[in-house]
Amino acid sequence: MTPSRLDFRLEAVADGSRARAAVFRTLHNEVRTPLFMPVGTQATVKAQLPEALEEAGSQILLANTYHLLLRPGPEVFERLGGIHGFMKWDRSVLTDSGGFQIFSLPHSRSMSEEGAVFQSYVDGKTILLSPERSILTQRSIGSDIMMVLDQCIPSTADRRSARAALGITQRWAERSLAARGDSLQSMFAIIQGALYHDLREESAHGLTALPFDGFAIGGLAVGEEKAQREDTCEFTAGLLPADRPRYLMGVGTPLDVLEAVHRGVDMFDCIIPTQVAKRGTLFTSRGIVQLRRSVYKFQDLPADPACTCPVCAKYSRAYLHHLTKTQETLGWQLMGQHNIWFYHQLMREIRRAILSGRFLDYYHTARQTLGREDLDHPSPPTAKQAPTSRPLTLGAYEVHTAQEGFASIRHTTSGEIMHAHTPPMEEARILYVDQSRFAERVKLLPGESAETAAPLVIWDVGLGAAANAMAALEVYESLAATGPVRGLQIISFENDLDPLRLALRHKRRFPYLQHGAADALAIRRQWHSRRFPRLSWHLITGDFHETLTEAPALPDLIFYDLFSRRTHASAWTLGAFQRLFDACGHHPCALFTYSTSTASRVALLATGWHVAKGVGTGVKSETTIALSPPAAPGPWPLLGHAWLGRWERSHVQFPEDLPGEAHAAFARQIREHPQFLQGAALATR
Repeated sequence: MTPSRLDFRLEAVADGSRARAAVFRTLHNEVRTPLFMPVGTQATVKAQLPEALEEAGSQILLANTYHLLLRPGPEVFERLGGIHGFMKWDRSVLTDSGGFQIFSLPHSRSMSEEGAVFQSYVDGKTILLSPERSILTQRSIGSDIMMVLDQCIPSTADRRSARAALGITQRWAERSLAARGDSLQSMFAIIQGALYHDLREESAHGLTALPFDGFAIGGLAVGEEKAQREDTCEFTAGLLPADRPRYLMGVGTPLDVLEAVHRGVDMFDCIIPTQVAKRGTLFTSRGIVQLRRSVYKFQDLPADPACTCPVCAKYSRAYLHHLTKTQETLGWQLMGQHNIWFYHQLMREIRRAILSGRFLDYYHTARQTLGREDLDHPSPPTAKQAPTSRPLTLGAYEVHTAQEGFASIRHTTSGEIMHAHTPPMEEARILYVDQSRFAERVKLLPGESAETAAPLVIWDVGLGAAANAMAALEVYESLAATGPVRGLQIISFENDLDPLRLALRHKRRFPYLQHGAADALAIRRQWHSRRFPRLSWHLITGDFHETLTEAPALPDLIFYDLFSRRTHASAWTLGAFQRLFDACGHHPCALFTYSTSTASRVALLATGWHVAKGVGTGVKSETTIALSPPAAPGPWPLLGHAWLGRWERSHVQFPEDLPGEAHAAFARQIREHPQFLQGAALATR
């Protein structure tokens, strides 16, 4: 590939992630990535002084060719020596081509192979913006990085429209390169293809064959869902050369930026920092703060006590609240200054984490707070808010907030709450991930390699809001980032996806779902990690005991987390556990469940399982572990004769689906179970 004008040097790629740290040099300064570019559409970042932008750490500002073509016009830049002298900015400038702005005028422009024809909002004249005119204007502006003119369409466009736009973008890119001539300015191409992976691949293949200095991922943040954007971003970034900058256009919130860095993107721009500042919204180390709320009226505290920006050093939340309520311009200026500072500080922290080899830990920690809103002063739902907020119900489920402040899903008909007493991820780790010794099980044995070792298989029975699967997935990613491990295949079973869909609509309440894997699972019924090729997650819908034979692999671990006998009686019967044992009882596997009911334990014993006591969680002093014969006795304390005696005295000695004439034989079967025989490895209870 032709050498880049930017002298791009890749310094580090994070373990277990595609996050990158690099350095490149423009015509004006050295640039360190990842970086955020404040948007100065018309040669100014709204309500911000250039000195404040420089102090905050802005390395590149983004200006827009479409707007600067109309006012002040190329001739002004040519006469005054370019945009840097014009706006008194001595660092880099990137100019967008105007393609997105043309896309935003669907009723007052026409598109052709030659270019886009539109009416000027300044004087009403008809203007043809061709690739050549766009580049000549950018040459007059004198930006450090020019963008090719592309045809932007909605990300959700049909395949025919997406392919047509892709073709035009490719041809316009070639014309843009020719129009650059002998200019020393760098130029980026823009990958299009909507949400179609094969079209994205086609676009990347064509454009990366040309001598561009960097590549942008275009056509996102224009209609698609968050999960679709993240998936397409990750796929497209993986198609781009490692020795060129990667730029995701028009994205986004701090959390969006973090997710995209994780997927291999280096550069970002967005109007959000200054746009939301006008409404009193701040991004802070404690999440999003809405200073227009009256709860901040008397707070003589910095907007973000952890922030070192000039605004937090001098002004209180109370004063910024006042400026917001009175719509004073100073409020917009100060809060925009803070938000831009926050974005740059976030990028510096991400860069340090990549270079120090701790990015994945930083990523998991930061995404828990970046999207949270008013964490210290939660806003109670009100009737006034209800029409504009996302509903807290879906089907037979609702979002439930515990007194301790964490959210879970409640079944409205039965009143049963998933994770009623302990935060979902905490309970998932204690009861399922840690207790199953998951971290030990994914380690390679002496002589094994990641490529040859059999993957660990989890049957996640009762997906719910996906806490159990996500807990295992997060631990696996952390371990895989530090060295080779065996593969992991999670197979979830669920007959009603409403709990997951509801939780995905409220990710601020369920922050573990920010990962994106659950979105992909809900949409496509499967997810494959691109960072860890041996990590996958599959979903089988329908009644578990009718669909378990559809699983592509037998389980090593079973997370049995269906609703209780009161709500889902069929899941805890003798017949249910018999079907499960028939499917995998000959295979070494361990089942973990929250239930400690005598009826459930005796049904497990009667169908061939060995049963042990598990750790307590929430209000439960213990839980239940069941082991197939090849896995018994295992490291857990089996139920012993003390439990057997309590069962003899129990009023629920026999499963409800057991005929009365079979009781005597059933009792004898339990007493003669191998784990109760003399000499067996027993627990004393």
